Amino acid sequence: MACVHVECFGHYKKWCRCRCRCNCCVHCHATHAAADPSRVHEYGPSIAPPHRVRHVLSGASLGSSAVPCAGLRPQYSSLTQRGYYPGWPDRANEDSFCVKTQFQGNPDLHFFGVFDGHGDFSAQCSAFVRDRLTDILAGDPRLWENTTEAYRSAFAATNMALHDSEIDDSSSGTTAVTVLVRGDTLVVANVGDSWVVAGVWDGDCVVAEDLSSDHKPLWEDERERLRQYGAMVSGEEDPNARSWSDDEETYRPDPPRLWVRDFGLALSRSFGDSDLESVGLIAVPELKVVKLTANHSFFVVASNGVFDFLSSQAMAGG
Repeated sequence: MACVHVECFGHYKKWCRCRCRCNCCVHCHATHAAADPSRVHEYGPSIAPPHRVRHVLSGASLGSSAVPCAGLRPQYSSLTQRGYYPGWPDRANEDSFCVKTQFQGNPDLHFFGVFDGHGDFSAQCSAFVRDRLTDILAGDPRLWENTTEAYRSAFAATNMALHDSEIDDSSSGTTAVTVLVRGDTLVVANVGDSWVVAGVWDGDCVVAEDLSSDHKPLWEDERERLRQYGAMVSGEEDPNARSWSDDEETYRPDPPRLWVRDFGLALSRSFGDSDLESVGLIAVPELKVVKLTANHSFFVVASNGVFDFLSSQAMAGG
């Protein structure tokens, strides 16, 4: 699991409550320069202003970096830990994260990302994509003015670099979900089934707003694209065709998968997994630009290790 949490305005009401198996968390908060300090009393004396908040699992203090043009001061912390797998006690942590403040040396650019690996070389793929993607974006002068073009180019170049690397990515790869804080806007880029959720004030409560969506083989738009490649997707006719267990008590249907020969992936977009490109797998990011308002409280970036256990609204604190 991997997670990024960013508060945009005011004081924190609740902390992210991730309690998952494999996790890699980055939490980031941003107080507004004009926030009223008296608002802390709305939440009771036990809730400290963000600059005194610590990560609930690691106990680490939050990092901080200003966004001058928007009057924000993001604060963030991070955590990663290996998942618990009773039958595989030595399994590596497949997830990684990235926090780059003052990206490209620009105080108004801040980059956060989560990368969830899979396959035999999951950890290597996750780390490679994290490092190469951020390096390419950091050197692209189009990032501020033409963010969409810069992102699409960087994702394509990173995927090709992974194919050309010494890592065997034929049946291994990684998701990638990133958020670029660009002044008073968020640019969300996603490949795979990791997730971004914003917490938005609605009256006296915070409600979840999904800023990304999964890339699954059975989603209508993804399925139509895959069919053009003649892809075989398990679950189209019988969702229970495969199972993780033959025991009736632990039976759990396998998710729909994109198949080539004996390799199936429960994603329609991913870095790596080169064997599946012939049947439509791509690493093209889905992008969304969000204008921050006074009602935006925070956002969370996380892998499915979080969202398989917590709903978007639970992540928002409700």
